[in-house]
Amino acid sequence: VQLQASGGGLVQAGGSLRVSCAASDLPSNRWAMGWFRRVPGKESEFVAAIRLSSRHTFYSDSVKGRFTISRDSAKNTAHLQMNNLVPEDTGAYYCALGAPINSQIRAHSAYDHWGQGTQVTVSS
Repeated sequence: VQLQASGGGLVQAGGSLRVSCAASDLPSNRWAMGWFRRVPGKESEFVAAIRLSSRHTFYSDSVKGRFTISRDSAKNTAHLQMNNLVPEDTGAYYCALGAPINSQIRAHSAYDHWGQGTQVTVSS
């Protein structure tokens, strides 16, 4: 399975961006696709995830209400719509695919496949 991330860019605080992740294959609908972000010097941070079958979504407290993760079934793609961005959202965003149970869905180690990352920069 290969994941291709796209989108991202530079935006002013309060603006919006969308990042997308296309999967070459989806081995099982029981899997989940997640987004993590990384800032130099800090650990990878969970952002959001979606279960591919139920479309149940999960968010970190820091993005809840501002970000929306969705799935385009026809294109094996997940989108992360990011609204009302703040400078603290700046980072490299990575998509991931795996089969975590709900209690592990926010864990970096629970995912098996990773995309190459796309940069999101929010200026103040």
